Amino acid sequence: MEQFNYLFLLARVILGFYFIFNGITHFTKLKMLANYAQSKKVPLPGFSVVLTGILLLIGGFSILLGFYVEIGVLALTFFFLPVTFMMHNFWAIQDPQAKMMETISFMKNLALWAAILLFLFIPQPWPYSFNLFR
Repeated sequence: MEQFNYLFLLARVILGFYFIFNGITHFTKLKMLANYAQSKKVPLPGFSVVLTGILLLIGGFSILLGFYVEIGVLALTFFFLPVTFMMHNFWAIQDPQAKMMETISFMKNLALWAAILLFLFIPQPWPYSFNLFR
């Protein structure tokens, strides 16, 4: 059973760093992402990019550390719901290549959201998690 604990930890590390990396990118590429958000008619695009970056960081660290997982999943849910439907609205795109890319991003976001929702059903504390205050 111990080998499954290592695989679970590996999955958490990969997924956690994925969200952390993307959260950091929201700050290092703020202007570019804000311009893209503005092109998608997102209200307050600069603020929205900062907010979504914070949500990604909260969710990523929560999954990575196995710490307050419910809060991390909630943060990622608050990220995925608006971002998936506002930024990847493939149904409104006319150009076939752009439509395909937005469809892929839309479906990827739904799959990632479903994956993180599954964490709510894994009993805690998780093996190799950071639970000093729980």
